[in-house]
Amino acid sequence: MESWFQRLVLIAAIFLSVGAWAQDDENTDDESGTDEQTVLDSVINPELQRRRVQEDKIDTENFETGLFSGVMSVEDFGSNNVSGFTIAYHISEDFFLEAAYGSTKTSKTSFETLSGATDLLTDDQRVLSYYNMSLGLNVLPGEVFLGDKFSFNTNYYLIAGVGNTQFAGNEYFTINFGAGFRAFITDWLAFRMSFRNHLFTHNILGEDKSIQNLEATMGLSIYF
Repeated sequence: MESWFQRLVLIAAIFLSVGAWAQDDENTDDESGTDEQTVLDSVINPELQRRRVQEDKIDTENFETGLFSGVMSVEDFGSNNVSGFTIAYHISEDFFLEAAYGSTKTSKTSFETLSGATDLLTDDQRVLSYYNMSLGLNVLPGEVFLGDKFSFNTNYYLIAGVGNTQFAGNEYFTINFGAGFRAFITDWLAFRMSFRNHLFTHNILGEDKSIQNLEATMGLSIYF
């Protein structure tokens, strides 16, 4: 009788030990799962401080007007200051139409200076003015960086067109072509550099002569 009682006590002790071990193992798994979930949450959903960025609203207007100044070399009549203005309409991101007006006062020819002869032109006739209509093509868009904090959108452009030149009391049909560079200071203001050649034929010196007149200018443009 005593042996049976000992066996029952031993069996009960074994079952209690197994149950306690199983409970401890389950608690350990729960804690391990909680730790793993916490690690995953910190990786997938990191707590980062986002910077507030204010984006400029780019104007969608297609009209541009500007002023320019520079130097124009009129063949046989020296290099002199030139100034004028432009008005442009941007057809698309690639093409634009531009109307331009410029004026310069030419110098005496080398013949007039060396010979001391009577001036070929009066002061009023020495003023050369032109107006033209040209088609431009924007090429090579990019950026210019000034230090670590400032960057400006840029593009180069090619341009060509026809117009009229008034010089020495007459008007001459003129072809112009060239290239330029544009840097956008803001979304409505741009800095421009332009290099052009104006070709026309005159007979001021007695015979018909085709001349090339090189022009280099800088200026500012406003978009509206």
